[in-house]
Amino acid sequence: MGNGAKAQQKRERNAKDGKAAKSQLKTNVSAMNIQCQICKSTFLSTTRAPQLTEHATNKHSKALLDCFPTFQG
Repeated sequence: MGNGAKAQQKRERNAKDGKAAKSQLKTNVSAMNIQCQICKSTFLSTTRAPQLTEHATNKHSKALLDCFPTFQG
């Protein structure tokens, strides 16, 4: 029995368990709830003030609260 047969058996065993890989993409999209009011870019809810300030100053030359008026630090 070669390594190819072992790999195939392992794939069959894993498929039989029925555990499909779960994607994180839908969760990430729903967690992007901080939005810049100027360019409408979205950020994850875990984004902190320094990163948002960097966006506001670099992209728009404005302050944090000008771009994100509802941001609660």
